[in-house]
Amino acid sequence: MIDPAPDNNAPAHAAGIASDVVALLSELVAVDSVNPSLVLGGAAESRIADVITSWARNAGLDVERLEATAGRPSLVIRSTTASGGRSLLLCGHLDTVGAGGMTEPFVPVVDGDRLFGRGAYDMKAGLAAALVAAREANRLRLPGQVIVAAVADEEYSSLGALEILDRVHADAAVVTEPTELEVATAHRGFVWTEIEVVGLAAHGSRPHLGRDAILKTGPLLVAVSELNDRLRRRVHPTLGNGFVHASLIHGGREESSIPDRCTLTLERRTLPGETVTDVERDVAELLARCRDTDPEFEATARTTFARSAMEVPDDSLIARTMSRAVEAVLDRPAPAVGLSFWADSALLTDAGIPTVLFGPPGEGAHADVEWVSLRGTVDCTRTLIHAAQDFCR
Repeated sequence: MIDPAPDNNAPAHAAGIASDVVALLSELVAVDSVNPSLVLGGAAESRIADVITSWARNAGLDVERLEATAGRPSLVIRSTTASGGRSLLLCGHLDTVGAGGMTEPFVPVVDGDRLFGRGAYDMKAGLAAALVAAREANRLRLPGQVIVAAVADEEYSSLGALEILDRVHADAAVVTEPTELEVATAHRGFVWTEIEVVGLAAHGSRPHLGRDAILKTGPLLVAVSELNDRLRRRVHPTLGNGFVHASLIHGGREESSIPDRCTLTLERRTLPGETVTDVERDVAELLARCRDTDPEFEATARTTFARSAMEVPDDSLIARTMSRAVEAVLDRPAPAVGLSFWADSALLTDAGIPTVLFGPPGEGAHADVEWVSLRGTVDCTRTLIHAAQDFCR
């Protein structure tokens, strides 16, 4: 158990933490950091990295900037008072998706307990909480080190997380994605598969001379639906079932021609333990079934992108530490939950760093209206500080 020294100024300091994290959150939301891989001409992460670097150095933290891809920096920020305790990595991403239909996406607006703006919920609130927690690790002179990884490109291909893993290792990690103040120990992965169905072009008035690739894709879509029904029978304790859906389809050249190509893209959301090989085997079986029923069916498949699912044991040290912190700070039980979305936590876990996710409540990730709870952001910060005190001993 944590037994901090008495602090006669504790109420004032707690108010200061709340004020500081809200101010930092507002400052971060005011910076355009739209991922240019998603939106042509997006601002990228350089400016927000500059803002955080200045804040962290003023807070007495050590800052290292990594930028293997020009214009796409990530930051490694470390507390400076460590003397041999465990190290805790807090990870959040700098980039956001595009502004969509927002009118003033980078003007933080407070309405009651809600702060509105692009990135407020996903995930500048969690990042602000992590930064203030690292500052507090210095103030408390924790024997272990708190490290904040503020990474680029999570919304596209995770360039930043992959880059920092070449330079950082820690005894455990918390990814501060929004989790509604729940401790998440698992999330799904995904595999993208592109299937090209091959036909034979001919004039639309002479279909007997061609082979319609779009029509040939119909039975394949039926087979995908049947696979999805089977996947729903595989149930994970916190994640529920895996599934597959058809994401994209296109084919044909013009109205009066028999199409010689139809391309179907599938997304498979995977459970822990399911691999790319498993998905590729299922796709191969789909194609084989279509060939068995139609000797003229011809198609090829390839995996275009994949990320693994993540899971750590509910009784792992970091999961127990975060649960204790929630119980102490928020005065409620904290059973482990699973998340539907993928996050950089999978990359950290694959690199040998036991990882959970914990972040503030809100709504509107990738939507036209996005907000985060200010009270929840403060509660997230306080919980991370408590967890660091417990873990970094």
